[in-house]
Amino acid sequence: MKYDKNGALLECEIPGVPRKCGKVRDVFDLGDTLLMVVTDRISAFDVILPTGVPGKGKVLNRLSLFWLDFLGMKNHLVTADVEKYPDVLKPYAEDLRGRSMLVKKVKMVEVECIARGYLTGSGWKEYKASGTVNGEKLRPGYENASKLDEVLFTPTTKAAIGDHDEAIDFAATVKLVGADVAAKLRDATISLYTRAADYAREHGIIIADTKFEFGLDDDGSLILADEVLTPDSSRFWPVESYSVGKNPPSLDKQFVRDWLDSINFNHQPPGPELPDDVIAKTREIYIKAYEELSGLKF
Repeated sequence: MKYDKNGALLECEIPGVPRKCGKVRDVFDLGDTLLMVVTDRISAFDVILPTGVPGKGKVLNRLSLFWLDFLGMKNHLVTADVEKYPDVLKPYAEDLRGRSMLVKKVKMVEVECIARGYLTGSGWKEYKASGTVNGEKLRPGYENASKLDEVLFTPTTKAAIGDHDEAIDFAATVKLVGADVAAKLRDATISLYTRAADYAREHGIIIADTKFEFGLDDDGSLILADEVLTPDSSRFWPVESYSVGKNPPSLDKQFVRDWLDSINFNHQPPGPELPDDVIAKTREIYIKAYEELSGLKF
């Protein structure tokens, strides 16, 4: 295990167990199952930053577990109880506790499924330029951060680390995965987002947009997988500070993106070290999102 000077877990290693590393997660192949470990790494603009945010991985893991339970959709979770993990993982129980889950192996769908309830970010930029989002024409008159008339399904391709995901329209999704799976992805994405957004708003948070990932079970049914409705995969806005025409302060990693832009970071690796005050504020933001959404103390 590799921790930085602030106690943030930057890398997880388990000798003898094959590993794949994502931007934030280290995934270990245990044969019939996978162990997903959520590190404290943070990425922005598809660049993994050299500084971690202590406890961030535990926030993401706990929030994903909360949503998996709340949404009730068939998912990949086997257990998040380290006492029930295979014997090979026992020596690492304390490092894994609270920041990992044992999951079923599924065939992942090679599309990132984004739901947009509000017009912001790259969607707003495209709309300003062409009146479209992911190539779909929208009515005139929207402003930045406007609530959309209906939830949009705006998928992207899955890019390798360091590359950028590419927005695709529904027709391109059909070409990638077939008409049946594409329709299931769209319907599940919009349904899950709507349920979560309604719940979150009652708890003081607007989910402007979010990303889901799905796998296919042996019988061809969709399985909800990977992280779910976390500050890394979503844009969370406090209801109290929301107003149309500007982006409100976010309970997600937008704070880090804004800081990087303030120092004129060129969005290319290597990323800069985060100063202590940015680390502390980011940790505070992530914990606030978890506590307000889950109703639990971190």
